[in-house]
Amino acid sequence: MQMSQDKPLIIQSDGSVLAEVASSLYPEARDRLARFAELIKSPEHIHTYKISPLSIWNAAASGLSLEDIRTTLTDYSKYDVPENVLSEIEHQYQRYGLVKLHPWSEPARLVLEVRDNFLKQQMTKDAKLGPLLLEKLDENTFAIWAINRGKIKQALTKMGYPVVDLAGYVNGDPCPIQLRDVTLSGSKFQLRDYQAGALEGFHQGGSARGGSGVIVLPCGAGKTIVGMSVMARLGYHTLIVCTSIAAVHQWIREILDKTTLRPEQVGEYTSEAKQLRPVTVATYNILTFTNKGGKGYNHYDLFNAANWGLIVYDEVHLLPAPIFRMTAEIQARRRLGLTATLVREDGQEGDVFSLVGPKRYEAPWKELEKKGWIAEAHCYEIRLPLNEQDKFKYAEAGHRSKFRIAAENPVKDQLTKELLEKHKGQPTLIIGQYLDQLQRIAHVLDVPLITGIMAHSKRELLYKKFREGIIPALVVSKVANFSIDLPDARVLIEISGAFGSRQEEAQRLGRILRPKTDRAIATFYTLVSQYTTEQEFARHRQLFLTEQGYKYTIENYTPPVPTPVQSS
Repeated sequence: MQMSQDKPLIIQSDGSVLAEVASSLYPEARDRLARFAELIKSPEHIHTYKISPLSIWNAAASGLSLEDIRTTLTDYSKYDVPENVLSEIEHQYQRYGLVKLHPWSEPARLVLEVRDNFLKQQMTKDAKLGPLLLEKLDENTFAIWAINRGKIKQALTKMGYPVVDLAGYVNGDPCPIQLRDVTLSGSKFQLRDYQAGALEGFHQGGSARGGSGVIVLPCGAGKTIVGMSVMARLGYHTLIVCTSIAAVHQWIREILDKTTLRPEQVGEYTSEAKQLRPVTVATYNILTFTNKGGKGYNHYDLFNAANWGLIVYDEVHLLPAPIFRMTAEIQARRRLGLTATLVREDGQEGDVFSLVGPKRYEAPWKELEKKGWIAEAHCYEIRLPLNEQDKFKYAEAGHRSKFRIAAENPVKDQLTKELLEKHKGQPTLIIGQYLDQLQRIAHVLDVPLITGIMAHSKRELLYKKFREGIIPALVVSKVANFSIDLPDARVLIEISGAFGSRQEEAQRLGRILRPKTDRAIATFYTLVSQYTTEQEFARHRQLFLTEQGYKYTIENYTPPVPTPVQSS
């Protein structure tokens, strides 16, 4: 086996890839590898990636060629690439396209083309798929009911055969939209190069391959603008679904500022308002709401309440399970997913692929940082000890209780106070998981606290004061993880988080990545109790930051020794 000392990759026969961080070629190898492999471990010196069928199908759908994948591995591999790995990659890449959906002269039916004899046999005998197949039209095609389009795509993806959907879409009612050259606030506005690339990746020149899929961009890189550019290109009635009411309001503000739509054309559909308009912005919560003891979803019909030509799923990696079932039934409508990461904590990436659509475009975070489109960020993990009292509690606690004791470590209060002083004058967010801890630290710091139980009007007033510099710091719960526009936030202190959630880390880092007018560096701190389960989970969250190319510095903190009280 040949060896090249300076190359960073070691490809193993099980499809895993080891990447040596110290190599000078590592940054470029990482950026190329990330297009078709997923980072699964990132200790200090060697990072581990996994090439999976789904990662290869997404690469194929986004336009990456098989030759691009091969040359990345061969150009950067320290040793010869195992033949079985290259063979498996080719096999999975070629599976993308073996099954296709086509339109038929009867709108109620579609044509399912299958170019694999073994799969044809499997399908006809499968308990779920068999009943969905109607008559066999010729050697390679079956008729199916159009209503079963989503179910068939979902089932075939799970069998290892991704479907290329060329069946087309309903156009929806017309709603002409144009992006403004100058916004209402007076600033110049035009699509950035990567936003235009995302638009074209989704639209595919109007071909049958376009019209559904996921755009992956960092928080702060203007995913909302990509969504509006797709709306303008298509010009149809649009339903936009978001994670929160605050996100709904942000979408509406952006639409009215940056497009020619008038206020009476844009509606809010939430627990606070029920406006059905040419462009309607709703929450996932309202779509999945049921009355106590109810069997159905009260607002399920919103998906069919108007002749939508486009449905936009904001933060698609957080799509609730019931929305997948609804989406399976509306495959004739164009679908756009927007996200900062394709990682889902529930492992349902395959359902996003089959029902919303494959990845159509992704821009590396560090590349956008280099160009100044998102802020440069420095990331720190600061490890601090438990106090003596909590060490005893921790030792006796059960597994879940151990994590919470570590997460709520009161030593974090003092460190947060010191970090606030260090970054005095810089807009700072302190974010955490547990209400008791947040209330305590807000009291200690004398800083306003925002939680999910606070009225939306009061919440948005505090955000407004923070944007205007009236309030220099906010303590926020996980409600601030998603779609909150706080462009001047420069420092984020994470005092506690979900169990090893990479998607949460993506959202939280995104809160400080919007470019600063003075090109200032953003600073991200995560505070972790030393030698506890929290430190173990922090390794999982670190994966996301490392995956995007951020240097992750680990420091230890020693709390100050209390000054003894002098007796008189």
